[in-house]
Parts: sequence; C-alpha cells; structure tokens
Amino acid sequence: MAVLEKNIDKEPRWYALRVYVGYENAAKQNLEITIEKYGLQNRIFQIVIPMEDELVEKRGKKVLVPKKIMPGYIIVKMIYGDDIWHAVTRTMYVTSFVGPEGRAIPIPDEEIRRLGLEGGTNVGAKTEIDVKVGDLIEVTEGSLSNFVGTVKAVDNENQRVTVLVEMFGRESEVELGFNQIRISNK
Repeated sequence: MAVLEKNIDKEPRWYALRVYVGYENAAKQNLEITIEKYGLQNRIFQIVIPMEDELVEKRGKKVLVPKKIMPGYIIVKMIYGDDIWHAVTRTMYVTSFVGPEGRAIPIPDEEIRRLGLEGGTNVGAKTEIDVKVGDLIEVTEGSLSNFVGTVKAVDNENQRVTVLVEMFGRESEVELGFNQIRISNK
C-alpha cells in the first residue's frame, strides 16, 4: 500500500469521466454505490452531471427544462490515486477517465468555472443575493442570458426565483436559480 500512497494527490481536484451516453444518471448512481462499498467518502466528494436549463414550450407555456450539456460525461471531485482509478473505471457504465490512454488529468480551473463548478471547490454552495418580489433582474446564464425580468416570487431555501420575462411579445414566467441572475441596473 505504501507504493500506492506515493501516487495519491494531496488536494481534491475535478476530473471528467467518460460514461455510456444516456446512462449518465446510472453511472452516477453506480459510482455512489462504489464509494459506499469501498469506503471512499474521504477521497471522492462530489459527482456532477453538467446540466443547463433550456427554454422549451410545453402545453402552450414556455418552461425551463434541465438538459445535459456534456452527454457521455460526468464530472467528479476527488483526491486521485492509482487505487481510485481502479475502483472508478470498474464501475458499471463508466468507461474511462478523460486523459491520455484513459489516465486521469485534472480539469483546468478556467473550465471548472465555465461549467459553474466554482473554481472546483464550491459546487452547491449558497449564492448570496438580496432579491425580493418586484426587483428587476438580469439573467446571466442559460438560454435566457441577457433577458431582463421582474421577480414574481422568491424561494430562499432552494435559492430559486420566479421571474416574468417578455418573450415573443408577451410575458412568460420562468424559474431560475440565484446563480443565474443579478440585480439589474437597467
């Protein structure tokens, strides 16, 4: 075991895993089972399926629907080591790490920020924003980026707001996360 410990990272980093397309959720669930089975909670911290909200029409209403932005991949925050490589790549629906010959290479910090993973350290962290009903906000991310709307409802517990935005000449109600908006100065 001492030989393997030389090949263990000191800090957690984000890595991309190739998985079967369409089986991202199953791969995530199986990896969670692997973590539990082998007691890897102190080495594998988060598993993320990169998603973004897409505006679609359902039953005559515009709604935001989550969409996978990287089909065939999941992102994992872990302290990498050779032992982890074996446990992860033997997980059902996981094919390999992204890197040369399937060896793991950490995702660069700028890519982590672009994916909204907060520089690799704070996925799921609370977004601080003082928003209230009637505020004018600007959408900063997703398919409605740069739209301006009025806050209709605020759900602080889930960090979500319901916003009225004008699309196609009429007002539509959309639900957004705090991390997708900022108070508008327009």
